[in-house]
Amino acid sequence: MHRIRFIHWHPAEAKERGERIRSAGYDVDHAPPTPDTLSDLRKNPPAAVVVDLERLPAQGRDIGIMLRTHKSTQSVPLVFVGGRPEKVSGVEELLPDAVYTPWSRIRSSLKRAIAHPPVEPVRHTSAFAGYAGTPLPKKLGIKDFSKVALVAAPDDFEKTLGNLPESVSLRRRASAGCDLIIWFTRSSKDLEQRFLRFGMLAGKGGLW
Repeated sequence: MHRIRFIHWHPAEAKERGERIRSAGYDVDHAPPTPDTLSDLRKNPPAAVVVDLERLPAQGRDIGIMLRTHKSTQSVPLVFVGGRPEKVSGVEELLPDAVYTPWSRIRSSLKRAIAHPPVEPVRHTSAFAGYAGTPLPKKLGIKDFSKVALVAAPDDFEKTLGNLPESVSLRRRASAGCDLIIWFTRSSKDLEQRFLRFGMLAGKGGLW
């Protein structure tokens, strides 16, 4: 039975959609990503990685790019599911060797991806390939009217961000009303203890 790693950031949705893949006859790990996820994938590559682009497309794109930066995962089939067309097209430009499909065709698309892994996969040398030439606020996903939490950020980090739209609200605590959380963690213990909590609090902009 082929082992599939399904990437989705919302536990309930990850379980429900992971079951769709499992029902097609695969062994599926649908646990939300953690700081160890990429390391685990590199040590023990699955038959394919399926990434849902509907909730956090930029983070899904970055997962794909990071898999293509490491020798052990460069040839692992990537399947991106769902997502808005304008977001998907940007991912496709950076990862043209992946399979892109709606949920209605996940079975046939996954079967095809496993049967025909990339012969000459894209070889990204940097995990930040998706942000080349982009201003920092845009790289981070700060948009008009965003509520951004700067958790444990340096005192002068606002200056590092540069000019932001007046409609952007910066705060120093993460809360359920945030659109984006930028978190400066200083220990692996802190990262492990608060990663899932901040991931759940982060809005559509996600968690850095």
